[in-house]
Amino acid sequence: MLKSLYSGVTGMKNIQTKMDVISNNIANVNTTAFKTGRVRFEDMLSQTNASAQTGINAQQVGLGVQVGSIDTVMSGGSLQSTGRALDFGIENGDSSFFTVKDGENTFYTRDGGFYTDPTGNLVTSGGLQVQGYTGGTPAVNVDPFDPTTLGTTMAPITILQTIQNPDGAGTLDLQSYSVDSKGFIVGSYSGGKSMVLGRVGLTSFSNPDGLQKSGGNLYTESANSGAPEAGNPGEPGYGSVRSGFLEMSNVDLANEFTEMIVTSRSYQANSRSITTSDTMLEELINLKR
Repeated sequence: MLKSLYSGVTGMKNIQTKMDVISNNIANVNTTAFKTGRVRFEDMLSQTNASAQTGINAQQVGLGVQVGSIDTVMSGGSLQSTGRALDFGIENGDSSFFTVKDGENTFYTRDGGFYTDPTGNLVTSGGLQVQGYTGGTPAVNVDPFDPTTLGTTMAPITILQTIQNPDGAGTLDLQSYSVDSKGFIVGSYSGGKSMVLGRVGLTSFSNPDGLQKSGGNLYTESANSGAPEAGNPGEPGYGSVRSGFLEMSNVDLANEFTEMIVTSRSYQANSRSITTSDTMLEELINLKR
């Protein structure tokens, strides 16, 4: 009978973990590119009262429940239009991430809300430098989709406000820039000159569910995520980049509220099993008066 008390305790303790995850999901329903969490349970050890024999099944009593895993569901969220040129959403690439750096530390994110710092570097809201492919030569009729104008190693992306005039002395000022679905950033400068400023890079993982959350919408590589594989938007398996869009959270409120009801009732049921076991023990004690 004491086993039932402790089984109920394990149920209440681990169901509270599930409630913590559900509450975090609901709290982040409006967080850009947030990925919902999921808790799975598994049974604990079982006490064998009688071993299995030919024609007779084993007699086992379970000793409670434990958390089997806390998963991050990496399915893509819907894209929401913002109309802002430096907002990027990844489309059809659930295993792809933007690569950002803070000094020597590398992080990965699905949050494509980027900005430029005073020197023109493309950065996150937290100041981390967005990585991509840079290079290019000013030309009158440059082909913005020619990858040979860019390097092959990821580096910080800089949107140059001025460039040297290739036709003579002086500098040319940036008039506007655009970003296409393949991640190319093309700047238009005074004098009718255009320049490929860079290309937003993407990084893919064989098991993105294995990435570790680091806060600030950032993830880090783990032993279970697989090695990062750098690539380009538009390539197979990497998806495309949509300028002027941000990825929304993939939290399903209807599902979360349903899970909250089930979790609450499960907690009550485990609590009731403890009080019922206590009542039975009380009756046992009261046998001799």
